[in-house]
Amino acid sequence: MNTRKLVGLFFKTLLVGGAVGLFVSFFVASGRYMEALQPFDLFNLFGIAIWYVVYGLLFSVISQAGFFSYLFINQFGLSLFRSFWPTVQLLLVAFALFDLVYFPYKGMDGEIALYLLILMAVGILIYGLIISWIKASETHQRAFVPALFLMVVMTAIEWIPGLRT
Repeated sequence: MNTRKLVGLFFKTLLVGGAVGLFVSFFVASGRYMEALQPFDLFNLFGIAIWYVVYGLLFSVISQAGFFSYLFINQFGLSLFRSFWPTVQLLLVAFALFDLVYFPYKGMDGEIALYLLILMAVGILIYGLIISWIKASETHQRAFVPALFLMVVMTAIEWIPGLRT
């Protein structure tokens, strides 16, 4: 990968993040759009749309920061653990899934049902397994564990601010 492809990846991901932010806002914040439509206020409607596009861009940048930090972590882990790095990654995946269940449950003093937290962790694991399998089938079987680590652990790290609210 050269710099041109990296910058292209950055801007394409940024564009997708902005578009998804706008699209999701139609469902999540439909009340705000309805206020701007009755009576019709083009300036307010435009401001709401721009706000959610920027919000999507922000989350896109956060996701990209997680990906680039993973690239650093992967090289660091390879140099530190050498051939044991895939095993360490699998242990970290298990630890992150445990943390996704244990800490929110303890932090909320049992207000959230335990089965919902387990269901969330299992959902992330299943999604990570599917994406990892696709990545491994398209590239090489050695890519399965790093892709699973990226999908589960980095998603869990990036979800912490959202789960706290």
